[in-house]
Amino acid sequence: MTVMTTRTLARSLGSGFFAHAAACPDDIALTIGPRHYSYAELDRTARGWAARLHQAVGHRPRRVGVFAHRSETSYLGVLAALAAGAAFVPLNRKFPLHRTRGMLARAELDAVIVDAGSLPQLADVLAGLERVPVVLTEADLTEADPAGAEPLTELPETSPEDLAYLLFTSGSTGTPKGVPVTHGNVRAFLDAAQQRYGLTPQDRLTQTFDQTFDLSVFDLFMAWEHGARVCAMDAMELLAPFTYLTRNGITVWFSVPSVGTVLAKRNALTPGRMPTLRWSLFCGEALPRELAEAWQAAAPDSVVENLYGPTELTIACAAHRWDPETSPSQCVHDNVPIGELFPGLHPLVVDEDLVPVPEGATGELCVAGPQTTPGYWQAPELTAQRYVEHGGRTYYRTGDLVRRQDGALVYLGRNDQQVKVGGYRVELGEIEAVLRRSGCAEAVCLTWPDPGTITAVVSGTDDPTAAADRAAEQLPAYMVPRSVHLIDEMPVNGNGKVDRNALRGWLDDRAKNVTDQLDTDRLDNDRLDTARFTGGTRAHR
Repeated sequence: MTVMTTRTLARSLGSGFFAHAAACPDDIALTIGPRHYSYAELDRTARGWAARLHQAVGHRPRRVGVFAHRSETSYLGVLAALAAGAAFVPLNRKFPLHRTRGMLARAELDAVIVDAGSLPQLADVLAGLERVPVVLTEADLTEADPAGAEPLTELPETSPEDLAYLLFTSGSTGTPKGVPVTHGNVRAFLDAAQQRYGLTPQDRLTQTFDQTFDLSVFDLFMAWEHGARVCAMDAMELLAPFTYLTRNGITVWFSVPSVGTVLAKRNALTPGRMPTLRWSLFCGEALPRELAEAWQAAAPDSVVENLYGPTELTIACAAHRWDPETSPSQCVHDNVPIGELFPGLHPLVVDEDLVPVPEGATGELCVAGPQTTPGYWQAPELTAQRYVEHGGRTYYRTGDLVRRQDGALVYLGRNDQQVKVGGYRVELGEIEAVLRRSGCAEAVCLTWPDPGTITAVVSGTDDPTAAADRAAEQLPAYMVPRSVHLIDEMPVNGNGKVDRNALRGWLDDRAKNVTDQLDTDRLDNDRLDTARFTGGTRAHR
């Protein structure tokens, strides 16, 4: 098997995978259900598919879509795109068709790899596109190799500025934003993460994220760059993971906190429940203190960390290592700090006019450094708004409010979650924290049905009225939600984060019958009016 050049190894995402396949071909790289895939098997197949891509496109492809979901094809498609010298663009059949179609069109793909489960949607997704990419189905790729499509033995060189992958994230206009991530960006992250976690070929990592979520890149390539194994979990295993973790000897857990919150609400995080874990990592949304404490007890031999970072800063850019003795006192709004930035990254905390704030003051976090992506895909105006120059560096404006406290950065919420009510500035995250302390497992505050009215949605409490009353005693009158609604399960988006837009829709739907569903007794502005709504349906993940 051909060994890649030193130059390519130093610069490309996936180079560690191909190097390990050459050095230890029989090691297991991937587990899906009962099926185990060795590094040699994935390497051989990915190189073969890469050759098919070159042949079908007629040249080295630039961008390859992977329209597949938690299947052999979804993982091999990523490796094949990288082996072909292309950037991969993950697409998800669980997304609305118009969203996938728009992402596919904007990415200007040369080719798209499609698994069997996504194939029924393909015709509708491609309908109306001005530029249709070459389509390679799972059947096309698994048939006998045609003449002239021998597996690639020498992989194309890449530079740090070349794209490794292109992801689309939610945009405030309703149109997804494209975030191009370079090989240099992701290599900087992987190096910082390895320095922090020291993974070895003996490690086994969960794969809890859909591949359209950038945190999935951690699972795949922190494993494959270091000869470890990725274990892909299905939805049922994710909701009841304990047998799976033990059976597969999982050592590294990585998920959004919402997954842990669901387990905690079911009283499933009993002490010592996850003995095989040595790292327990959370990212994607604020990590509640109570969850960190419960998870630490359930995985006593693991180190719990709260990671932070938007897609524009490549997977994660900061972390706080949970210390049961000192971390609880560092929490703000009952959320774990986001800690310190990774080596080589530069923080800048600014006010609304982009002027740096004094040390310890609250402001928007901006970050510069090798993990800062080059700007939004084909969106120069948006790039100019979110990427700013200061002191000779380009900073990405995260939109997150932070302050430095006890030597660490603490997350205070989104700058668009800081609202004005009756002339007062209100941080919705503070109200959410009080509701959680008052007996709710989860709490989300929204301005609904109008911008001047705070409404809360809570879950995981047997007595929402009592929890609401306790919260009212701890808040000034202007911060008390006008109503608190009980939901069985918080809706989540495709990345597993709480979906605030879905909650607004949920509230809108139930408001049509609000007269019948609200208690007849109304409380004063400085108390809480609890609407007993139940039966919320969890959104598809």
